Amino acid sequence: MSILLYALIVIGTFWFMEFTAWFTHKYVMHGFLWSWHADHHDPDLRHGFFEKNDLFFLVFAVPSATFYILGSAVDGLFPLFFVGIGISVYGLAYFLVHDVYIHRRFNWFKQLDGTYSRAILRAHGAHHATKGQYGAESFGMLVVARKFFRKRTAE
Repeated sequence: MSILLYALIVIGTFWFMEFTAWFTHKYVMHGFLWSWHADHHDPDLRHGFFEKNDLFFLVFAVPSATFYILGSAVDGLFPLFFVGIGISVYGLAYFLVHDVYIHRRFNWFKQLDGTYSRAILRAHGAHHATKGQYGAESFGMLVVARKFFRKRTAE
């Protein structure tokens, strides 16, 4: 297989993970595993630096590690190694955008001032406008609804 095909597997997996993250956020985190996610929406439920919500790192790390192992250990499954890379790259992007940039869990970035970065912040702010399990909107991370790109108008 060519390096181009492996690159396409990584890129395709990365974008598939955006859908997977949206689906998981909407139907799992705000569904039957709300008990893990609630402290992310309600600071009064947090105790220390880590949140129960951080357990979702493991939920996504296990498939990535599995693809790395299968892709490197089983004859004929080498392309799965690149699926693992795509999941890992998405995980890194998620960590940098969500935990570092949006929630400022680490003070590594200055406030970005681009149209897209402001839209991400608006969308995530709209998502966190509710502390509860129901009624939230905007469950994705990188794909942002058009309405969040519009400037807010004074009321």
